[in-house]
Amino acid sequence: MATTTQQTTGLPQTGYVRLSQILKVIPIGKSTWWNWVRSGKAPQPIKLGPRTTAWRTESIHELIDQLEKDQAA
Repeated sequence: MATTTQQTTGLPQTGYVRLSQILKVIPIGKSTWWNWVRSGKAPQPIKLGPRTTAWRTESIHELIDQLEKDQAA
């Protein structure tokens, strides 16, 4: 199923993505995203450097799949 999500979102299968890439496929604002991270709805970020924050692509695909399931229910 991850392959289907990859094709529909344009996100790579593995690796890391920045917030700007995530917000292109999950249409919410930055504040909402950070609220989701704090509440545990979205995955925790990984610091790649002092000013570089990213998320594992696999975690974002899982989140998208979960959001789609929640929307279908």
